[in-house]
Amino acid sequence: MIVKSKKKLIRAIVLIIGLTIGLVLIMTGNTFSHQDLSYKKVTVTMGDTLWEIAKEEKDSNDYYKDNDIRDIITNIKIVNNLKSSDLHADQVLGIPTY
Repeated sequence: MIVKSKKKLIRAIVLIIGLTIGLVLIMTGNTFSHQDLSYKKVTVTMGDTLWEIAKEEKDSNDYYKDNDIRDIITNIKIVNNLKSSDLHADQVLGIPTY
């Protein structure tokens, strides 16, 4: 077999390896996380802010240990599909935890 293009061969090999790894991860249900992730529910009370909730989680939740408050806020917003940092009383937030 004569290889006409080394770039195409390398691309094909990388693609095959990537697809193989992806399929193995999907079929085994494995993730790169070393611990199982679950979610706890936090009900917002009047006057609560994402900053306060993130601070509390940073201090008490190993999932957020050693993370910057701003990164925790961003993560909580993503997990809960929040478009802004505005919260309202009785809103329930899902908070990742181990």
